[in-house]
Amino acid sequence: MDIQFTEEQELLRSSIQRLLRDQYDFDTRRKIVATEDGWSRKHWSAFAELGLLAAPFSEASGGLGGGPLATMIVMQEFGRHLVVEPYFETVVLAGGLIESQGTDAQREALLPPIMAGEAIWALAWTEAKSRYDLNNVSTTAKRSGDKYTLNGAKATVIGAPWADKLIVSARTSGGPRDRAGVSLFIVDRQSAGLHLQSFKTIDGRCAAEITFKDVSVPASNLLGKESEGVAALEACRDRAIAALCAGRPERWTC
Repeated sequence: MDIQFTEEQELLRSSIQRLLRDQYDFDTRRKIVATEDGWSRKHWSAFAELGLLAAPFSEASGGLGGGPLATMIVMQEFGRHLVVEPYFETVVLAGGLIESQGTDAQREALLPPIMAGEAIWALAWTEAKSRYDLNNVSTTAKRSGDKYTLNGAKATVIGAPWADKLIVSARTSGGPRDRAGVSLFIVDRQSAGLHLQSFKTIDGRCAAEITFKDVSVPASNLLGKESEGVAALEACRDRAIAALCAGRPERWTC
């Protein structure tokens, strides 16, 4: 792929390169991974100060308006330095879903803390034996009055041990493999009835198996339209694939 960057995009790329060259060499990364947290809040704050967490979001959402190309630039440079901080999980996955599916109130409340480096998110959608099928959702969400009650489990949720909040797919109607009936919910990671079993991944990151037992979620935490979550996840998956490809610099010719 031959992409000609604008002057502004080149400035973004050179700024990231300089920051990572000076502050994120391999020895620094090794020490970060070896810490109890497994990632660096200091470096995360530096990414926020440089505008990297706000770069992809539209100006209407309070971001810098860089769009997908800004995401690709950040991911390319982060890939070169094997950055472990949860940019992909928080900004690309969760942030992208909030911006595309959230109400005005949700975007106003949730995106600024992401862009400021104050909130970490993870997307919990995979389930045991689902084979990455977005339709295959057994976790349920039953509505009663002004709340939903979640029950079920999610598998290999990357970044979950670090997260303050989760976006969780759950079935509000239909059968376990029906396309219709899957909804998305914003869930506080400290919610009563939510249990994480954390583990390290082969690349030094953190993931978790998550169980939900009668986890109460306000109806206002529904993200997007009820029962239409699969389409939102498909669009998220497309953005994610593009970002991950950009994170493998050898695939790019610039």
